[in-house]
Amino acid sequence: MKVREVMTSSVDWVTPDTTVVEVAKLMKKDDVGSIPICQENRLIGIITDRDIVLKVVAAGGNTNNTSVKGIMSTDVISVSTDQDVHEAANLMSRYQIRRLPVVENGKLVGIVAIGDLAVEKIHINEAGDALSDISQGVHH
Repeated sequence: MKVREVMTSSVDWVTPDTTVVEVAKLMKKDDVGSIPICQENRLIGIITDRDIVLKVVAAGGNTNNTSVKGIMSTDVISVSTDQDVHEAANLMSRYQIRRLPVVENGKLVGIVAIGDLAVEKIHINEAGDALSDISQGVHH
């Protein structure tokens, strides 16, 4: 089964100039812990709730005027639409992440979440193992 068959095509993303408070509101609305960052629809980074807490809040930064460009991760782990879902599950487990941006020719076309993999019975054990590892903070 390919990533395109389980991914979500409508994915919220922000630009590098978006403030962290706007990103936090988007995370709350979507009930997610990470948001992709794009410039002209090209994936250039990702920001997590952890980035906001550690790099802004804990550092005493101002969430209203700090933009994501200074704190986002630019080494984004992503998958393509034609990759196998097993590969996506393995990446989630290896890098301890729950959501992978889906990219075609550098452009963001969707997102695949660990829950998307768990809906397929054949992947329940794999996704379950990945989620268990992520929850326990196990690094491979």
